[in-house]
Amino acid sequence: MTKESFIYTTYIVSTPAKVFEAITKPDLARRYWGHENVSDWKPGSSWQHIRANDDRTVELVGKVVEVSPPTRLVITWANASQASDPASYSRVTFEVEEYEAMVRLTVTHDELEAGSGMANGIKKGWPIVLSSLKSFLETGQAIDVFAKPRASERAA
Repeated sequence: MTKESFIYTTYIVSTPAKVFEAITKPDLARRYWGHENVSDWKPGSSWQHIRANDDRTVELVGKVVEVSPPTRLVITWANASQASDPASYSRVTFEVEEYEAMVRLTVTHDELEAGSGMANGIKKGWPIVLSSLKSFLETGQAIDVFAKPRASERAA
C-alpha cells in the first residue's frame, strides 16, 4: 500500500496560544470548523471530531500522540466508521510557530493511503478549514466550510 502526505502552511495574524486554543478548544473549533475537537489533550488520550449540530455525530476519531502547547500537536486520524481498523489511521501534525508579528501554522497530514477517500477528502478539506481558521482569528468571522462549488452557468 502506497502512502502519501499533504502539507499546508498558512500565516495568521494571531499568537501561537490563540491558534493552539482554536484547534483544541471545542467551543472555538465549532465556530470555524463546524465540528468540535474533544479530548483532554494528553499523550495517549483519545480525541473525537464531533459535528456541531443537534445530531452531534462523531465523524473522526484518533489518539493524541504528542502535545506541546502552544507549538505542536500530533494526533492519529480515522473515520469513526473505520476506528477498529488500524490500517485506516493517518497522522496529523500541527506546528505553530511565531513568525514576526504573526503565526506560521503548518499542518502535515501523512500516512494516508494513496488515492483513498480520506486522502482525496483532506486535500479539499484542509484548505477551507484552515482558511476559515485564519478568517476567524483575524476578523472574528469564519467562512462556510460546508460551501460547495457553484455550477457553471450555461449559455442559453
